[in-house]
Amino acid sequence: MFLRTLKYLLLLLLLLLLLLLLLFTLTAHAEVTRVDVVTRSDILGGQAFGAAGAYERLTGKVYFSVAVANAHNRAIVDLDNAANLKDGKVQFSADFISIQPKDASKGNGSVLFENPNRGGNHILAIVDGGDADISKDAGDGWLLRNGYSVVSLGWQWDADTNAPLHLYAPIARDHGKTISGLLRGDVMPAKATDDIPLGHLIAGRIGGREYPVAAPDDPRNTLTVRDSRDAPRTIIPRSRWRFAHEVDGELVPSDRYIHLDGGFQPGKIYEYVYVVTDPVLAGLGFAAVRDVASYLKHAPAAFVHAQRVYGEGISQNGRFLRDFIYQGFNADERGRIALDGVLAHVAGAGRGNFNYRFAQPSRDASPTSSVDFATDIFPFTDMPETDPQTGAKAGLLDRANADHVVPKIFFSNTSYEYWGRVASLVTTTADGQRDVALSPNIRVYHFTGLQHYSVAFPPVHGEGELDGQQPQSPLPVRYFWRAMISNMDAWVRNGIEPPASSYPRISDHTLVPLSAYAFPWLPNVNHPHEVSHATHLDFGPNWSRGIVERQPPRVGAPFVVLVPQVDTDGNEIDGVRLPELSVPLATYAAWNLRDPSIGAPGERVAFEGSFLPFPRTPVEREAKHDPRPSITERYAGRQDYLDRYGAALDELIKQHWILAQDRAALLARGAQEWDVLTKP
Repeated sequence: MFLRTLKYLLLLLLLLLLLLLLLFTLTAHAEVTRVDVVTRSDILGGQAFGAAGAYERLTGKVYFSVAVANAHNRAIVDLDNAANLKDGKVQFSADFISIQPKDASKGNGSVLFENPNRGGNHILAIVDGGDADISKDAGDGWLLRNGYSVVSLGWQWDADTNAPLHLYAPIARDHGKTISGLLRGDVMPAKATDDIPLGHLIAGRIGGREYPVAAPDDPRNTLTVRDSRDAPRTIIPRSRWRFAHEVDGELVPSDRYIHLDGGFQPGKIYEYVYVVTDPVLAGLGFAAVRDVASYLKHAPAAFVHAQRVYGEGISQNGRFLRDFIYQGFNADERGRIALDGVLAHVAGAGRGNFNYRFAQPSRDASPTSSVDFATDIFPFTDMPETDPQTGAKAGLLDRANADHVVPKIFFSNTSYEYWGRVASLVTTTADGQRDVALSPNIRVYHFTGLQHYSVAFPPVHGEGELDGQQPQSPLPVRYFWRAMISNMDAWVRNGIEPPASSYPRISDHTLVPLSAYAFPWLPNVNHPHEVSHATHLDFGPNWSRGIVERQPPRVGAPFVVLVPQVDTDGNEIDGVRLPELSVPLATYAAWNLRDPSIGAPGERVAFEGSFLPFPRTPVEREAKHDPRPSITERYAGRQDYLDRYGAALDELIKQHWILAQDRAALLARGAQEWDVLTKP
């Protein structure tokens, strides 16, 4: 009996040792070291959302540890220079928000993982139509009724102070010594002003905080002015400007503002370069997204358990996801796949300023600001392509293919991105001569007639720096989003193929050079004279290692950018077309020019398209000298229009571009558009 008991105890001890070894192994590789849940609250008082039941909202902070020696971390610039490096590891943290079923067993096992735009969580409001703060309004609760969890994680160190989600990353030191460098920014004011902030201004607010001025009297600090992004710079004498800000009528020294004697004038691009110190390890944002995605799938104590994680990013965050894949971060420290699916929307062919020394993640690439930043840079296509200038060969999926962690991917763009985000380079050779083949894991979608972000109908002009000559394009992206999420889930979960790629092509002449663009001449509508371009940029001899030393960069030869061709109404003829394009009441142009009141009226407004309604009657058409047939010449009446609208909508539903459950809402939208645009 004693021997049997001893044998049992020895076996129990062995099992305990094995368990401790397993726990040690898990801990040693646990990139997420701790999660602090700060708040936990029921959504809308515990309201049930279909079969998924009640939902809850968690907020808190995730803590990370990454090993410098791990091959999957080596791409993080300055990782081995982290000021808090200890025992071969670097610690950092990030804010998170999670929306999840209270009863995990009622969820669908899929997490929509939001990479927040400049620190703000918006995807629930975009898809479900409520408020960004779901505790105020959950919209129609489509994501929740279908059992999705939504996790938003701060990945951006320079997110505005008032944003809810941030990355808290260490700075870099060179063997304990301060690292200095040059930082650059630019702005085209919409009105005259004496002071400008050094932070990235976007849509009238600070999208990204910048490094403070480290040496205000350094001779390398410069300020220039020019008329457009391709115009020559004129140096503004140092005696005319200073790092200062007017407060209550008094000029006060500031390390975050520039004051110009005589003021900054609207319609001019002002570019500043100044000395900064203590670079933040911005590339840890990639590791944060990677490690939380892996944690949700593999950690027993995860705050929400996922079988599948879909990375979702819009604009800046879509570019983040393209760069995330390119730089090899879809393999976690153990080589497991992090994101099973990726929905990168309105990213164009861009990547971004996410993993450089003194990186400015908020910077993008707009017609009149953030010019010549590392945004639209080679390579652009998913499969390897050749740079015609340098002979370099590379593709976005190179690392993911090598690591066997290629996710399912949707690259979706609106019409604006072909003009403002060089989207044609996603599907053409870099010289613009031919279409390229896509990976079987890729779908490319062009949502025809939409602009970068959706606005309400009837539309109005933009405000401030976004004030265009025409009302904005009001076509909604919400319903496309719902179908894309559903299609992605079916693709990853069950292998059900989503709709085939739909985008303009060189081969069928739906993708053409600007010189062949056939937009009609309409009354009081000015045409754009240029399209955004991608160029070869040289930031100095160590740029390949992520060290930016030359500001501004040397600008080399451009890549060839093409635009979608249009019909005689001015509407693009390819892509995924809402009924508003199949049975139109208006022209939805892919561009909008700046209103003269904000200067530079020949330049395009960032992000916007144009809404140009058809004349209502032949009499109105003739009076305006409009070449487009009037509404009454196209349709027999309201019911005729709605019948044709409904037929076009049913075709979209059949092809899985729109969900059947959204038919009524879109049909109501069509009726509203008819009533507004035909009203005398």
